[in-house]
Amino acid sequence: MKSKAFLAILVGTTISLSACGQAAQSADVTVNEEAISEASSDLNDSVTIAESETAKASTSDTKKSSHSGKKSEDSSESSSGTLAYSLSDGESLSGGTYNAENEDESAIGAGGSVTASISGAAINKTAGDATSADSSSFEGVNAAVRVYDNATVSLEDCTITAEADNATGVFAYDGGTINISDSTVNVTGGGAGGIQVAGGGTLYATNLTVTSASKAAIRSDRGGGTMVVNKGTYTSTGTGGCPAIYSTADITVSDASCISENSRAVIIEGKNSVTLENCTLSGNDQSTKEGSIKSNVLLYQSASGDAKDGTSVFTMNGGSMKSNSGAMFYCTNTSSIINLNNTDLELSDSGEFLIVSAGRWGKDGSNGGNCVLGATDQLIEGSITVDDISSLELNLDKFFRLESL
Repeated sequence: MKSKAFLAILVGTTISLSACGQAAQSADVTVNEEAISEASSDLNDSVTIAESETAKASTSDTKKSSHSGKKSEDSSESSSGTLAYSLSDGESLSGGTYNAENEDESAIGAGGSVTASISGAAINKTAGDATSADSSSFEGVNAAVRVYDNATVSLEDCTITAEADNATGVFAYDGGTINISDSTVNVTGGGAGGIQVAGGGTLYATNLTVTSASKAAIRSDRGGGTMVVNKGTYTSTGTGGCPAIYSTADITVSDASCISENSRAVIIEGKNSVTLENCTLSGNDQSTKEGSIKSNVLLYQSASGDAKDGTSVFTMNGGSMKSNSGAMFYCTNTSSIINLNNTDLELSDSGEFLIVSAGRWGKDGSNGGNCVLGATDQLIEGSITVDDISSLELNLDKFFRLESL
C-alpha cells in the first residue's frame, strides 16, 4: 500500500488521535471546521516558526581569572567563588581525595588557559553552602567540580558527591569544557543539579550514574551551552522543578536511561532543544502549584530571562517514554516543535497525549502555545487539546487515523 502524509491545522479544539505505521487505515476527518487535507509532498521537512528575539538570556560579563598551582592553606580565588584545589595546565591527577567545606568553594576545578585530567579520584563538596543561589545556578559557584573561562578538564572513573545547599555536582561555565566518563555523581543538597552547563559551557558525559535530589540530573541554566550525554543512568528524585532533564541549552542524550521519580521527565524553556536517541525516559509530574497542568514533557517560556524567546524543540528517535502523571506533552506561552520517530509511548491514566494552551506563565490572553507535531512511523494514542488562543499543526507521515471526540 502506498505511503501517505497528512497535514492538519487545529485551533481551539479537542480530538483523540490514533496513529501508527503500515497496519492502520488512513482517513480524512474534519475537526472544528478545519479540513485535514492530504499532502502531496513530504511534510517532514523542517518547519519555520516566527520567533521573537526580544528577551535574551543574560550571562555574567565578568571573566574569571586564571588558576594554577597546587592545594595550599589559602584556596585559589576567582572573582566569584574559590577552588580548594586548582588544576594547572598539563596536570594529570590519578587517585586521591579532594574536599571542599567552605561556602562558595569548589573541591576541584580550573579556569583560564588550562587543560588537565583527573582519574580515579573521590571529589566531595561536604559542607559550605553557596551565599548566592544565582551565582551557584548561573556560574557554578560552590559546585564540587567547576571548570570555566575556557579551561578544559577530563574526568574518568571518579566519584563525585555534593551535599551542601546550592552545590552542583559537575559544572561547565563561561567557555569551560568538561569531558567526564565512567563516573558517579550524587547530589543531595538543595537547589542544585547533577551535571550542568551555563553561560556557554560545554559538557560531554559518557556512561555516568547521576542522582540529584533537588534539581535536574541533566541541567542547564542562564546563558545555555552544549551538553552531549551518551549511555548511563540519570535520575532526579525531587518534586516540582526536578525533571530528569532541564534545558536552556542544546542537549543531546543517546542510549541512556533518564528518570524523574516525582516531577516531569523533561522541561525545555524558550529557544532551546532536547534530542533523545534510543533512550528510556519516564516522569511522574507531582506539580501542586495553582494553575499547573501536569505533563511529562513541558515546552514553555517563563520570561525569567534564563532563556531567549523562540522555539522549543523536542526530538525523540526510537526508545521509549512513559508518563506516570498528566499529559505526555504540554506546550504553553511559546512556540514549539515536537518530532517523534518510532518511539514507544505509554500514556498516564489521564489518556492525554498533548495539551497546547495558556497556563500560569505569560500575560493572560496572549500566553497560548503554538505547536508543530511531526511524527514518522509512530503510534500515537490519546486526546489532544488546543485552546482558543493556541494552535497546532500536525505533520504525520505514513498511515494514520484521526477520530473526533
